[in-house]
Amino acid sequence: MKLCIAEKPSVAKEIAQILGARTRRDGYFEGNGYQVSWTFGHLCTLKEPHDYTDKWKYWDMRYLPMIPPRFGIKVIDDGGVKKQFNTLEKLIGEADEIVNCGDAGQEGELIQRWVLTKAVNKAPVKRLWISSLTEEAIREGFDKLHQGEEFDKLYEAGSARAIGDWLLGMNATRAYTLKYGQNKQVLSIGRVQTPTLAMIVERQLEIENFKPVPYWEVKTTYRDTVFSATSGRFQKPEDAQTVLAEISGIDLYIGNIETKNSNEHPPRLFDLTSLQIECNRKFSMSADDTLRTIQSLYEKKVTTYPRVDTTFLSDDIYKKVPSILKNMKGYESLTQPIIGGGKIRKSKKVFDNKKITDHHAIIPTGQNRIDLSDAERKVFELVCKRFIAVFYPDCKVANTNVEATIGQHNFKTTGKQILAPGWRVVFQNEAKDDNSEDRILPAFTTGEHGPHQPDLQEKQTQPPQYFTEATLLRAMETAGKNMDDEELRELMKENGIGRPSTRANIIETLFRRRYIQKERKRLVATPTGVELIGSIENDLLKSAELTGQWERKLRQIESGELEIALFMEEMKTMVSDVINQVKSSPRRQITILEDEETLKAKAKEEAKLKKQEAAQKVADDLTCPKCGKGQLLKGNSAWGCSGWKAGCRFTIPFAVHEKKLTDKQVATLSTKRKTPLIKGFSFDDLKIDGKLILNASSEIVLQTEIKADSSCPKCNVGKIIKGKTAYGCTNFKGGCSFRVPFEIES
Repeated sequence: MKLCIAEKPSVAKEIAQILGARTRRDGYFEGNGYQVSWTFGHLCTLKEPHDYTDKWKYWDMRYLPMIPPRFGIKVIDDGGVKKQFNTLEKLIGEADEIVNCGDAGQEGELIQRWVLTKAVNKAPVKRLWISSLTEEAIREGFDKLHQGEEFDKLYEAGSARAIGDWLLGMNATRAYTLKYGQNKQVLSIGRVQTPTLAMIVERQLEIENFKPVPYWEVKTTYRDTVFSATSGRFQKPEDAQTVLAEISGIDLYIGNIETKNSNEHPPRLFDLTSLQIECNRKFSMSADDTLRTIQSLYEKKVTTYPRVDTTFLSDDIYKKVPSILKNMKGYESLTQPIIGGGKIRKSKKVFDNKKITDHHAIIPTGQNRIDLSDAERKVFELVCKRFIAVFYPDCKVANTNVEATIGQHNFKTTGKQILAPGWRVVFQNEAKDDNSEDRILPAFTTGEHGPHQPDLQEKQTQPPQYFTEATLLRAMETAGKNMDDEELRELMKENGIGRPSTRANIIETLFRRRYIQKERKRLVATPTGVELIGSIENDLLKSAELTGQWERKLRQIESGELEIALFMEEMKTMVSDVINQVKSSPRRQITILEDEETLKAKAKEEAKLKKQEAAQKVADDLTCPKCGKGQLLKGNSAWGCSGWKAGCRFTIPFAVHEKKLTDKQVATLSTKRKTPLIKGFSFDDLKIDGKLILNASSEIVLQTEIKADSSCPKCNVGKIIKGKTAYGCTNFKGGCSFRVPFEIES
């Protein structure tokens, strides 16, 4: 029997259907010679300090640093986790062959290997390595299974990362908490978390200590175009006034006009970090929100694997491009010129096998869904448009520099003219950023002259900008180096801090610990965050550049360039140095703010009380819509009529078709006998929208609302049509069973 282990139940279900393992068992599927089971994220974790020795149960500076002679793993102490692990352990012990179907990345490999190690697996292991969850990709992946040992170095890198984080996090957190903490509040220190906080604090202190310096600029307007003095800024107002007086009342003469034609390449495809940056910039979505959204799109099979750090595609994807473009519903006006324009463009800035490691850039799969949330639709459109744009021609532009003289003083202006929009057609309906370089200049002629309107502008130097999530993600990617050039950023990724899949969680951890907070889009360090960084004397602990070098070593372990033993020795030395430095440092006071978990617990309790009060108020005002005599009372799982003893059995469940109803929706249904449109009901493994009504018998009925002519979510071939009693698929003759009745009884 072959045992396939996926990373979550939903993926296991997909794989089981494709392999023919359709019999559901407790914790796995079975059939056709396969058993398909799952983890749900980490089932195993590194042992905690007290698992090694009783001395480490206590937070005591005398017992630091804690460096186990050999690291061990254990099953996470959770009932559901233990039950699933026991199921897997039994299946692993009986399997003839294991197929590791975990997420195709470093963390996915680690999750699976720890389970196999803890279960003492002795069967040979194969590896499923795919970049999307479409049926085609899964079948293709099973046709080309890899040997498990091909990914040993990937596992070593993941293991080194986890152990390194344990060593530094456990030891430094205890040391700083014991030295500077108050009232049992933990001061959390982390290998990536702390240098990220340091970048925010350093930027903030730079802003707070910034002293603006005034300066003056001389400009003038000729033919509705602003020209600037080439002499630049004046530090003294009298010098600027002198120039202003000398150019007033005399004509401006146009001198040399230089126009250079150039090509602008399409924007690169998305990796996870650039997608998070774009979503934060355009939609104010947090990095964590973006990661969860693109992960959901991957699991819905409409985009490829998201936790990637490359913006390139492998050459073998090129032959799939026409099919993907053809199947992208709703984008026909943009894809048709590519499909019908002869050979599809293949650029080295898009297709480059040398720039691919585990996976390629994030792209659409060509499949479509009608049940995307608003956030999913926005992110999906970004991915789709980037993918379409890279197959369009370059944008041809004319960059123009115009020189001018007024008496003895030189002036200049610049502008840009789009000669052929090329890829910009894909984004033509989007709001443009305000960019002075994009202004269109009039047709100037060398030698022409005329009057102008001079102007003296007083300005002052500006401090750097506070970090936003977008700019912080970019800084993490480049280890704090400020880079606008895309190609240089690609080269710096090897030294970035954190990995694309972990950066969002690092930022969320800083919020939870109350080390930073958000003021509009700005990230601001709290007094706790500022003082914590001020207390750290070890540069390696808070330097983004030095931490980036550690990240590079982890990548070298993955590629086989560095032995894991050498990395671990360096980590142990570093941890010992950090602890010794803390022990010898003078004690100082650090402002402690309640962490987010404590605040959330308080807020949850307050919200619970308010909800109970609101529910009671709603209940006091609601009459049973069936008997018209009793009141609706809120029970443990449903609202019911107070006249149940008199025979009224009317109820409204808390959830209808797996959609939890709000008290307001319950009140509307009972008083008006119909709700407004509610999104997210479940029916036949689909998410659908509709209205709840009470029929003549006071039974709850779901009136479904599905947009006709949208793509069928089951077959992705046909379109939704409205029949006499139900919505169906135009591909019903091809075997598609999609059918959603207009009214569904609860």
